[in-house]
Amino acid sequence: MSRIELSLNPSSRALEIAERVEAFVRDVVVPYERDPRRDHHGAPLDELVYEMREHACAAGVLTPHILADGSHLTQRETALVLIKSGLSPLGPLACNTMAPDEGNMYLLGHKATEEQKDHFLKPLVEGRARSAFFMTEPSDDNGAGSDPSMMLTSCRQDGNHWVINGRKTFITGADGASVGIVMAKAEDGGACMFLVDLPDPAIRIDDVPNTIDSSMPGSHATVTIDNLRVPASQMLGEPGDGFKYAQVRLSPARLSHCMRWLGCCIRAHEIASDYACRRMAFGKALIEHEGVGFMLAENLIDIKQAELMIDWCAGVLDTGSLGTTESSMAKVAVSEALMRIADRCVQVMGGTGVTDKTIVEQVFREVRAFRIYDGPTEVHKWSLAKKVRRDWREAQA
Repeated sequence: MSRIELSLNPSSRALEIAERVEAFVRDVVVPYERDPRRDHHGAPLDELVYEMREHACAAGVLTPHILADGSHLTQRETALVLIKSGLSPLGPLACNTMAPDEGNMYLLGHKATEEQKDHFLKPLVEGRARSAFFMTEPSDDNGAGSDPSMMLTSCRQDGNHWVINGRKTFITGADGASVGIVMAKAEDGGACMFLVDLPDPAIRIDDVPNTIDSSMPGSHATVTIDNLRVPASQMLGEPGDGFKYAQVRLSPARLSHCMRWLGCCIRAHEIASDYACRRMAFGKALIEHEGVGFMLAENLIDIKQAELMIDWCAGVLDTGSLGTTESSMAKVAVSEALMRIADRCVQVMGGTGVTDKTIVEQVFREVRAFRIYDGPTEVHKWSLAKKVRRDWREAQA
């Protein structure tokens, strides 16, 4: 099977890490794709996740984007490593580069106190725990989704504790997580973030719906938070700065999604290309039929454009910029490109493409969900359009 080589210009350390991650994912993780240890939603069980992590630890590729001294690779370096971890839907779970943990580790690394890092961040970095980020709220309640200002979950101070009440939905990995980051709105309207140990009897899982994707352990739960008491020492940062901290996490996490799922689509393209070169129809290999060959050619174009868009946005983040505009542009461009790639792979493989005989069908489902996760395409375009108008007004002033 021919493989696509990325043409980014990474540091020697990132290249070495990425090569080890790729070898591990292809040689060790890919065989686990047939492992039956899944829940009734099709998501991998923690037993499977932690078994793979033992192998990752032995191979020296567990949490590869965080170095031994606790520092992070640059975003451009991280891109190369996370793309390689994404070559299997199980790769990020095995290497501990998965969402939401990777984004949560990034946030805690930047905003947590030393005591908080020791208690909440350390087990995540070591791959001994999973985490969940409690922000999105049920649409039935008209709660916060793409518009965080609609947040209904409340927090109020009571002595040296804060009391939190509300409902959250689509909380990835909540079922089985050990670390939670809960967002709530204070009486003055500012948002706060709290670090919590899980499970907690005040956080009740009401429902774990079946979803189109199936790569996240614990799936995406709806929960009720009923008088959750959190010590003031477990507030992340300062009161009222929760929305600001969310921005610190948002752009890198948004881009990390692009990285991981680009890896998945590269692998899907490899599988579809192999199929097209072997499968005969109408007297010749499928690849020799223009309709098929052109689809795979278009895949190469979209893969390259996605790679370059990720690298460009990562470079912006590496300057210290929040990269809000750039990450919105990358999220739209990459998610839409990956959808086209995944769709073409299914089409090229015909009946085989819609079965679970390969990961192509799963990649299609995962990427379809990605067009919504971390902000639907339409929300990002709306935000970019607002910037166009704002820039126009400034130019007229």
